[in-house]
Amino acid sequence: MFQGIFNLSTKLQTLYLGNCGLTDKKFPVSSSSIKNSHSLVTLDLSDNLLKSSVVFHWLCNFTVNLQSLYLDNNLLEGPIPDGFWKVMRSLKYLNLSSNKLKGKIPASLWFLYQLKTLRLNDNYFEGDINELQLTNLSQLATLDLTGNSLSLKFATTWTLPSQLFQLGLASCKLGPSFPSWLQTQSQLEFLDISDAGIDDFVLDWFWNKLQFISDVNMSYNSLKGVIPNLTIKLLRYGPNAIILNSNKLEGVIPTFLSHARTLDLSGNEFSDINTLLCRNRVTNYMKTLDLSNNQIAGQLPECWEHLSSLQFLDLRNNKLSGKIPQSMGTLVNLQALVLRNNNFNGELPLTLKNCSNLALLEVSKNLLSGPVPSWIGKNMQLKILSLRVNHFFGSVPVQLCYLSQIQVFDLSNNNLSGEIPTCFTKFTTLLERSVVPRDIVRTRQISTQGTSGPIYDSYLLLGWKGQDHEFWNPENLLKSIDLSSNSLTGEVPKGIGYLLGLVSLNLSRNNLHGEIPSDIGNLSSLEFLDLSRNNFSGNIPSTLPNIDSLGVLDLSNNNLSGRIPWGRHLETFDASCFEGNINLCGEQLNKSCPGDEAIQKTQQQAINGEEENSILYGALYMSLGLGFCAGFWGLLGSLLLWEPWRMVYMKFLNRLTDYILVMAELNVTKCHRWLKG
Repeated sequence: MFQGIFNLSTKLQTLYLGNCGLTDKKFPVSSSSIKNSHSLVTLDLSDNLLKSSVVFHWLCNFTVNLQSLYLDNNLLEGPIPDGFWKVMRSLKYLNLSSNKLKGKIPASLWFLYQLKTLRLNDNYFEGDINELQLTNLSQLATLDLTGNSLSLKFATTWTLPSQLFQLGLASCKLGPSFPSWLQTQSQLEFLDISDAGIDDFVLDWFWNKLQFISDVNMSYNSLKGVIPNLTIKLLRYGPNAIILNSNKLEGVIPTFLSHARTLDLSGNEFSDINTLLCRNRVTNYMKTLDLSNNQIAGQLPECWEHLSSLQFLDLRNNKLSGKIPQSMGTLVNLQALVLRNNNFNGELPLTLKNCSNLALLEVSKNLLSGPVPSWIGKNMQLKILSLRVNHFFGSVPVQLCYLSQIQVFDLSNNNLSGEIPTCFTKFTTLLERSVVPRDIVRTRQISTQGTSGPIYDSYLLLGWKGQDHEFWNPENLLKSIDLSSNSLTGEVPKGIGYLLGLVSLNLSRNNLHGEIPSDIGNLSSLEFLDLSRNNFSGNIPSTLPNIDSLGVLDLSNNNLSGRIPWGRHLETFDASCFEGNINLCGEQLNKSCPGDEAIQKTQQQAINGEEENSILYGALYMSLGLGFCAGFWGLLGSLLLWEPWRMVYMKFLNRLTDYILVMAELNVTKCHRWLKG
C-alpha cells in the first residue's frame, strides 16, 4: 500500500494517514518506498497504533524538506533517537502529544530553528529546561509541554525570544515565583500554568492581560492576593474560560470577570460576589460559574437577571444564608444548580419552575422547609434531584413520578410522611438495565485548542453504603432512590421490582410495614439495599439471593420472621445485617429455627440406621468371603498337593459321569415307548 502511495506522484506534498489503524507491522521500514517523494511537506500519522522506534528510524531516511509532522495520539514509547532531529531541520510544525515517550528531551530538538509549533504534551518527559535551550526558537508561536515532569528554570530578567500565541506548561514546575517573563508576552491567547508549584502574589500587570487572553488556567497553585476591579475592555465576546480554582485568592470578585464564558473561582477565599452580580450590565456571555468552596457569607443578592445566559451554577460549601433569591427564576437556560451545604432557609422559590432546562437540582444540607414542590415534576425533566438533609415536610408528590429521566432521586433526612407513591414505574431510566452514558459531565481542564468542555456537572453528594460520598464525573451515574430517615408509612410499592437498572435503594429509618415484595429479587443491578429500622414483617423473600451484585444489605431492626434464605452469596452477610428481628432465625444469626430439632433427629436416625446396616452387611459379606475362601482352597489345595486324594477324586468324577449317561439313555428309551403306545 505504501509503495503505491509514494509512487503515485513525485510531487506529492501532503500525505494524510491519520486514524487508519496503522501498526508497526503495517508500517514501511525501507527507504525505497519514499525515494520519489521529495516534494512531501506534510505527513500526518496521528491517531494510529504506532508503538516502537521503527517510525523514527523510517523517518530518518527522509532527505526531503518535511515541514509538518503529526504523530500525536499513538503508542510511541521510549526515548526519541537523537539522530532523528538532525534530519528534521526543516520542521515548522511538530506534534508528538499523547504518546508514551520518556526520558530527557534530546538537545538537538532545540536546534530546529524554524519551529513554529511544538507539542510534546501528555508524555513522560523529564528533566530541566533552561533559557538557553529556548533561545534558538525565535519563530515559536505554540509551545505545549503539559503533563510532563519538567522543570523550567529561567532567570527573572529573562525574556522569551518569540511571541507565543499558545503556552501550555501545566504540571511543569515553574514556581515558587510567579513567572515574570510572561509580562513581555503580548500576543498570548491561550495560557495554562496550572499545577505549576507557584506560591506567590499575582501582580496587576497580569490581570490587564486578560483583555487579550481567551483561555487561562492557573488552577491548583498557591496564588495569593486580591483581583483588582479593573475597568479593562475585554474581547468582544469575552474570554472563553478563566480557571483559577484551588488557590488562595481572596476579597471581592470584580465585575470584569463576568464577561468570561466559563469562570471557575472555586476553592479560594473569596468573600463577596455582590460586585460581580449587581454592578454590571446584562451579559450574554457567561455559561458556567463555579464559586464553590469559598468564604462567601450572607444573603444572595437579587441580581441574577444580569446572568441570563448562565447554564451551570455551583455555590456549594459556602456560608450563604437567607432565602434563595426569586430572581434565580430568570436563569431560564440553567441546566445545573448546586447550592449544597449552606444555610438557606424557607421554601424553594416558585420562580424556579421557569428553569425548565434543569437536569440537576442539588440543594442538600440546608435549612429549607415547606412541602416538596409538585412543580418540580410538572415543569422539569431532572436527571438528578437531591433535597436531602433539609426540613421538607408533607407527602411525596405523585407529580414527581413525571420525572421519567431521573437517575438519582434523593429526599432522605427530611420530615416527609404518608405513603410512597406507587407510580415509580414511570421512572423510565430506572427501568433500563443498560449502562447510563456520561452525558452530565463538565470538563475543568482547558484543551490546548482553546475550547472548554461541556457545561455541567458537579460533585454530587450521595449516601452510598452507609456513608456520604461525593461523586465527580462518575463513569456511570449512580441509579439511586433514597427516601431514608423520614416518617413514611405504608408498604413498599409492588412495582419496585420493575426498576431493573436500580443500583442503590435506601428506605431505612421510616415507619414502613407489610412484607418485603418478592419481586425485589428481580433487581439484578442492585448493589446496595437498606430496609433497616422499619416495621417490615413476614419472611425474607426467597428471591433475594438471586441478586448476585448485592454488596451491602441491611434488614436489621424490623419484625421479620422465619428462616433467613441460604443460597448463592447471601450466607456472606454477617449477623448485623439481620439483628433486631426477634423471630428471625438461621445460620447467619447462629440461631436455630423451629423444627430444626425434629429435622436434625430424623436426619441423625437415618444416619445411625445406615451405619448399623452397613456394619451388619459388612460382617455378612466378610463371613461369606472367608467361608468361600476356606472351602475352595481346602478342597482345591488338598487335590493339588496330595496325590491319593487326587486319584480317588478323579475315579469319583468318572463314575458320576457314567451314571449320568446311563440314566439319560434309559429316559430317552422310555420317551420313545410312550410316544409309540
